[in-house]
Formats: sequence, C-alpha cells, structure tokens
Amino acid sequence: MITTVVQRWRDKRNSYRPVGEVINTAHYEVAPIRDDKTAKDFVLQHHYSGSMPAARRRFGLYWGGLLVGVAVFSVPANDKVLACLPGKAIENVELGRFVLLDRVPSNAETWTLARCFELLRREGFVGIVSFSDPVPRARTDGTIVHAGHCGTIYSAHNGIYLGRGTARTLRLLPDGSVMSDRAIQKIRSGERGWQYAAALLERHGAARLIEGADARAWLADWMPRLTRPLKHPGNYKYAWTLQKRDRKHLPKSLAYPKFTLAPRDAAVLIT
Repeated sequence: MITTVVQRWRDKRNSYRPVGEVINTAHYEVAPIRDDKTAKDFVLQHHYSGSMPAARRRFGLYWGGLLVGVAVFSVPANDKVLACLPGKAIENVELGRFVLLDRVPSNAETWTLARCFELLRREGFVGIVSFSDPVPRARTDGTIVHAGHCGTIYSAHNGIYLGRGTARTLRLLPDGSVMSDRAIQKIRSGERGWQYAAALLERHGAARLIEGADARAWLADWMPRLTRPLKHPGNYKYAWTLQKRDRKHLPKSLAYPKFTLAPRDAAVLIT
C-alpha cells in the first residue's frame, strides 16, 4: 500500500505528516518578511539544500508570532525559465524555496500558497513558476537528506504541469547538498560572493582559498576530492498565473507526475 504524506523540515532533517490534517487558520498568519536575514537564516537552518536564492519577495507563516514556515519568491538563474508566463520577466517570479516546520499540519501548504499568491497579486505580479525535485539526495554515509518529491501540493493548488526542466549533472557535497554551477562560476571568476561559495567546499575540508590565489587550480584540486556527480533528468516544472484572465496564455497542463514505487521500496509518496 502506498501512503500519501506531506514532507516537513527541521534542521535539514525531513519528516512527514499524514494527509487529511486540517489547519486551524485562526491560529496562523501569512505576512511579508521585510528583511532578507530572517528568511535566509530560516531557510539555511532548515532546508536540505543549505542555500538561499536571490529573493524578490519573502513571506512567513506565523503561529502565535512564531515563524514556522517561509516562502521565498526569487529571481531564477535564467529568465528563460519565466518565458512560459505572460507579461515581462520582471513581472514574474519563481517560488525558489518553500519550507514548513514539522509542527505545521499537512494541508497548510495550499493555504499558505494561496495567501502568498494573493499578496503578490496585489503588488501587480503576473505569474509564478516552481520546480519540484524528484531525485533523492544522500550524504556520503548513505543517509537520505532529501527523498524527492513530485509536487503534489502544486497540482493541488491548480498548477499547470509543464514537464521536466533541463537534464544536467549535479555535483553533490558530502552532506548531500549541491555545489551549484553558479557557485563554481563565482569562485572561478572572482565574482561578488565568491568567498561564500568557496566556504561551501572549505567547510568540508578544502584548504582556504586566499584572495588573489589561482581559483581555477584550487577548484581543480578540491572539486574531485569533495564532490561526486549525480546525473539528474530534470525537475518537474509548474506554473500559475495570478489573474484568471491570463490562464489562457499558459500551455495546457500535462498529466501530473507521480512516483511509482516497487513493493520492496519504502511505501511513501511524497508531496
């Protein structure tokens, strides 16, 4: 039997809540987070990726004044990601991070997204894209840090499913997080933020990269020693328009993806 559950996070450890729980909305509030640090600290502490995208808007889910979830609407790595949406790129955003703590009831995602979408609509945003990553991640010791998810909450929130994103090869750090191509490029070219990117390798044992040193040689030395390749077939892509009249500009939704698990596998379908 396959059981549908909802994924939660705390301190980069995933857990699950059963579907069917009902959020008491009188006890919760969704509000903008004005400072980047509050949202960033929450995401870095709890999300398995250990990274924060370039945020355009940040919203918090609050329970009695306590921050129990964060949604980050961000600038995508490439504006082509937004080409499926009507309007200009500046009018659209990517849902780059969505993290709820393990105490939040299972149906809170769609309620929280609805509140966030309404706030973005009032600001004049036109559309949103988001990706779900179905490929598991593990630490070098085999511990699963991300079991994969197919985006059930996005389909439940009437997202248009557009198929897979670009297939690529990821470089995994020992803790199962990804050393992104963008971080590598920052180090290689000495762009702003290269120190933070270099620290991703340094905290796993790389020698400190000194300013002015040969960054290319440093990467050539430490990347093969501290990262491992993972062939990724591409994330699942979803899209929404914030005005009903614009929905006609989106392609017709493909059939929503689902995980098919063999009987010997853990019987869990992760949203």
